[in-house]
Amino acid sequence: MSPALVNWLAFLAFLLGLIAFLLEIFVFPGFGVAGIAGVILVGWGIFLIAVDVTQATAALVLAVVATIVILIVGLRLMSRYNMWYRLTLQNKQQNDEGYVAPAPELSLYAGKEGVALTPLRPAGSAELDGRRLDVVTEGEFIPKGRPVKVIKVEGTRVVVKEI
Repeated sequence: MSPALVNWLAFLAFLLGLIAFLLEIFVFPGFGVAGIAGVILVGWGIFLIAVDVTQATAALVLAVVATIVILIVGLRLMSRYNMWYRLTLQNKQQNDEGYVAPAPELSLYAGKEGVALTPLRPAGSAELDGRRLDVVTEGEFIPKGRPVKVIKVEGTRVVVKEI
């Protein structure tokens, strides 16, 4: 193979590898086929352009070591200067602000019967086992005072129907 053809082939492999990396980052997130193809093409481009295999291997090892050192130094600098706070969400979801975690005890109400305390159109309140709960129907209207039965519980959503 002529040296000019090898240079163009190396350039093309390197360029296709970079395009595969960009596809992996912006189009197919994760580390899949495009990422593996990018690694192989960039490595092949480097090996093609190198004078000999030992020089290419030394360059790749040096690049990996430099990347690890820069990553470690960067992580230490970020933690020293509290840069993590700029990159991470610091707000906590508090109950008094309206955030409610699913209560595992609500699943115990599946199949229980009670009484609608308010008109359910389709949301309202019902009394089940002596406890007032926010409930919903599957779309139908249930007047106040009618007997209801829990048909399913999904997280904090208790679904009832009229008996």
